[in-house]
Amino acid sequence: MGQALGCIQVDQSTVAIKENFGKYDDVLGPGFHFMPWCFGSQLAGYLSLRVQQLDIRCESKTKDNVFVTLVASIQYRALADKAADAFYKLSNTNEQIQAYVFDVIRATVPTLDLDKVFGQKTEIAQTVGKRLAKAMSLYGYEIVQTLIVDVEPDDQVKSSMNEINAASRLREAAYEMAEGEKILQIKQAEGEAESKYLEGLGIARQRQAIVEGLKASVIGFSTSVPGASTKDVMDMILITQYFDTMTEIGVSSNSSAVFIPHEPEDVTSEQR
Repeated sequence: MGQALGCIQVDQSTVAIKENFGKYDDVLGPGFHFMPWCFGSQLAGYLSLRVQQLDIRCESKTKDNVFVTLVASIQYRALADKAADAFYKLSNTNEQIQAYVFDVIRATVPTLDLDKVFGQKTEIAQTVGKRLAKAMSLYGYEIVQTLIVDVEPDDQVKSSMNEINAASRLREAAYEMAEGEKILQIKQAEGEAESKYLEGLGIARQRQAIVEGLKASVIGFSTSVPGASTKDVMDMILITQYFDTMTEIGVSSNSSAVFIPHEPEDVTSEQR
């Protein structure tokens, strides 16, 4: 109804292309416009200035002969000051962008191994973006952002990569487990060595204490009993220990000792 009366409305983030007798005349911004059709003015169409996104899937072969599918996400928009170029120069913007993306990806990926394709997604996206920005600016479009959002190898390649990764992790786990056992054994050996050292130190101190005690006993006995020699004192100590030992063996119910006939005097005998 508005166009019949020569009036049109242009929405926000949109421009309208005005023609006069079929020839480009002007770009109309958002708002209300008078377009007298009786003087040859007509609306050729609308052009959105909003950012649009195009997702493209491109299959290519890597340097190590693996087929992969790269998913590229292209964000672009028409430029208001070049709206006429964007409206008239391209009949299908999406196909034009797709052609450039295919060209760049299929020229770049075959120079890289599969692992490098995964590691250089950003560099590939930058190469695509630069090529697109230069080409599409001639048609009145701006490339806002270019992303390589996914790299999809063949299913068999995925399975092989997962198996390689699993084997690598198992090998690393086995190595760490072996290192743990090695450290445990070292610590156990160090602990046993320390225990033996402390045990020997305890025995040495015990013997030293016994010697010191015997020495004190000999000195004390010799002082208390005039005329007693050191040998007499030692013989008495040995006889005392002999009877203590016999007593302990006799009171034990689980004793299985076998006694050889002897006399207590044999303890102090110097004969072997």
